[in-house]
Amino acid sequence: MLAAYFDCPGGPENLYVKEVMKPHPGEGEVLVKVSASALNRADLLQRRGKYLPPKGASEILGLEAAGSVIGLGPGCRGWWKPGDAVMALLSGGGQAEYVTVPEGHLMPIPSDMTFIQAAAIPEAWLTAFQLLHFVGKIQKGERVLIHAGASGVGLAAIQLVRLAKAIPIVTAGTQEKLKAAQKAGAAVGFNYKTEDFSEKVLAFTKGSGVEMILDCVGGSYWEKNLSCLGMDGRWIIYGLLSGGEVHGDLLTRLLARRGSIHTSLLRSRDKEASKGYHNAFREEALPYFSEGASPRLQPLVDSVYPLQELAEAHKVMEQNRNIGKIIIEMPA
Repeated sequence: MLAAYFDCPGGPENLYVKEVMKPHPGEGEVLVKVSASALNRADLLQRRGKYLPPKGASEILGLEAAGSVIGLGPGCRGWWKPGDAVMALLSGGGQAEYVTVPEGHLMPIPSDMTFIQAAAIPEAWLTAFQLLHFVGKIQKGERVLIHAGASGVGLAAIQLVRLAKAIPIVTAGTQEKLKAAQKAGAAVGFNYKTEDFSEKVLAFTKGSGVEMILDCVGGSYWEKNLSCLGMDGRWIIYGLLSGGEVHGDLLTRLLARRGSIHTSLLRSRDKEASKGYHNAFREEALPYFSEGASPRLQPLVDSVYPLQELAEAHKVMEQNRNIGKIIIEMPA
C-alpha cells in the first residue's frame, strides 16, 4: 500500500509517498480502507523529530482516518461488517491506504456525511470533548477561554461548549479566523496579535474571569492566562506551541486564585482509557452531527490535498493559513 513517510526528521521537503506492507488486523482489530485522513500539529512535530509515536504505534503519519471496513481480525465481536462507513482516532498510520483499528475505537459516519467531512472529526472533536468533559468537567453557564479558536480543536470546542450550555470565548490571530470562530458559536473573540486578550476577557466577564482555559500555546501565555482565570478556575494545557519554559512566579499567582493546572495528551492514553472517551463521545455528541439535529455539530474543512501533495499541506499548516481542518485524500 501507499503511505506518507519520511526517512529523517526535517522540513516538509523530507516527506514522500512510500510503498509499504499492508497491515493485517490482529486480535479484536478491524482493517479499514482509508478514503481520507487529516493533518494535525502532531504530524508536523513528528516529522521534525519532536513527537515520537507511542510504543507499538505505527510510524506512518496520521492520527485519524475515515473509510470503509474491509476485514475483521480474530476475536471481533460482530460490531462491524465489511462495507460499514467508519472513522477513528489513531495513534498513527492514518495517512495510508489501509489501517488497522481496535474495533471499540471505530465510530459510525453519519449517513449524510462524506468521508472528507468525517475525516475532520476524530482528532479535533475527541480532543475537545475529552478536555471539556473528562479533564475540565465543564458545567452549565461556565465561561471557557479557547485559544487558537479557528483551529480544528478550537472550532470543535466552541460547538461542544455551546452544546454543554456554557459560554465560549476565543482568541485567534486574524479577523478572518475570529469571524469563523464567531460563526461556529463563539460569544466573543479577541485578536491576540493586536489586543491584550486578558484585559478583554476580564472586561467581558465584568472582572470575574473565566472558569476554564483550553490552552495549546503554553509558556508565552502564562501571565495573561492567570490574569483572566477566575477563582478556582481550571487551566488545561494540551499543547506547547510557544514552548514550555515559564519565567516568573507562576505558582504564587496560581495559588492566589486557588487555580489548578491540568495537562492532557490524548495520543498517549492507553487503549482502555481512550475507549471510555470514544463511548461517551458516541453517546453524547455523535448524534448531533446528523442532519436535523438541534443544535447541529459541524466540522469545518479548510482544504483537501491528495496524498502526493502532503508536503504542501504541511507548509500551509506551518504558516497558520488554515481555518479548520486540512484533509489528506487517499488514492481511489
